[in-house]
Amino acid sequence: MTEKITDGMSEAELDARHAEKMRKKKAARDKILATKTVEKGLLIVHTGKGKGKTTAAFGLVFRALGNGFKVGVVQFVKGKWETGERHILERFPDEVTITAMGDGFTWETQDRQRDIAAAKAAWERAKALIMDEEHDMVLLDELNIVLRYEYLDLAEVLAVLRDKPAMKHVVVTGRNAREELIELADLVTEMEAVKHPFRSGVKAQKGIEF
Repeated sequence: MTEKITDGMSEAELDARHAEKMRKKKAARDKILATKTVEKGLLIVHTGKGKGKTTAAFGLVFRALGNGFKVGVVQFVKGKWETGERHILERFPDEVTITAMGDGFTWETQDRQRDIAAAKAAWERAKALIMDEEHDMVLLDELNIVLRYEYLDLAEVLAVLRDKPAMKHVVVTGRNAREELIELADLVTEMEAVKHPFRSGVKAQKGIEF
């Protein structure tokens, strides 16, 4: 059994020990932070089977807006969905350029050529936002899905992302991110599915899923 480190210590001694521990932790962290001098636009990927990829990405969008950034959003799949985040962002037309290009998930359209055409149109819009000098951040929502189904040329997508303006942030979401994209990215987060109400018969909830 592990002995409690608090045994026999007064509150004053515990407070002093805590203060010393935090002082050392802060000194170590400050030393590490002093070595981080590079500033650059990041390529960020949210992937995995768990819920929250797009939600987290829109969190970054709102954070960017709060810092005075101009943001572009291209939704590759959810074009027909009425979503809460889109309704909010459309109130800020000077700060946000949002384009919903998709026709729904491919199992809903059941039309491969239509899906390919929608993906290509969305990608052309995305390229313009990525390469311009106006937007500071671009969100490519569900790009991973159209890459998985090979509706876009992966090599071209990687080339554009590799050659993006140095200070531009690009966020990509969707399950099954391609390994080549993960390798290129600066930050990759994989959402893990632990529990979901859908499995218990609960339908998508307004304000939660959309």
